Amino acid sequence: MPHVATITFHGNLQDFLRPAVKRVPVAYTFAETQSVKDAIEAIGVPHTEVAVILRGEDPLNFFARLNPGDELHIYPHEQSRKWPEGYCLIENPPRPYKFILDVHLGTLAKALRMLGFDTCYQKQFADAEIAQIARDQERIVLTRDIGLLKQKIIKHGYWLRSQHTTEQLQEVIVRYKLQEQFEPFMRCLRCNTVVSAVPKEDVLDKLPPKTRLYFNEFYKCIPCDKVYWKGSHYEHMQQEIAKLLQKHEPGV
Repeated sequence: MPHVATITFHGNLQDFLRPAVKRVPVAYTFAETQSVKDAIEAIGVPHTEVAVILRGEDPLNFFARLNPGDELHIYPHEQSRKWPEGYCLIENPPRPYKFILDVHLGTLAKALRMLGFDTCYQKQFADAEIAQIARDQERIVLTRDIGLLKQKIIKHGYWLRSQHTTEQLQEVIVRYKLQEQFEPFMRCLRCNTVVSAVPKEDVLDKLPPKTRLYFNEFYKCIPCDKVYWKGSHYEHMQQEIAKLLQKHEPGV
């Protein structure tokens, strides 16, 4: 005989639910012994998005068994401060935050690197590789693929709601409070390596004629041989970063 448990999802966890069950408790039917994590993910919510699970007033972990008649409340990270620290299922990622992005997020990877964040990205990564690197290097997975975030070995991850890079960047900044950690222009946008200051004479053969004439400060990515200088592209990126900082000032 099938069993039923009632599960209520709060806050932005409702983004993962079908319209018919948003903002109402979900009647979850199960036939066998099942973990709370498996039930939550079967409904559609990846474990990486869950901060607190309550049965009545008692906190549960992901591996607690689901019982017939259970009434559970599931809370996202955005609401985790409502509860004592010990209630939270996943510790914050170690700082400075490091990211790994799925194969569809190349433009977002460049934006995060521009802000100075260690951002791993390669077009050819398979999901299993992303999950393994995330675990081994303690990286946060950013993706539009909900299924990827359900892989057991992924501890930290975030599902991007928007399909537009500018909005995705805003989401990540808000979720991880990144405005306090910006270190712009320290990384190569192409390969993620920290760039090094180099004498002008060492890179003259790589510079356009006008750049040789008007600029004297240069940085180089050693692995991919790309040279950077503070031209018009730099000024444009400075303006974009200033907008981001202004938008995320306390009280704004």
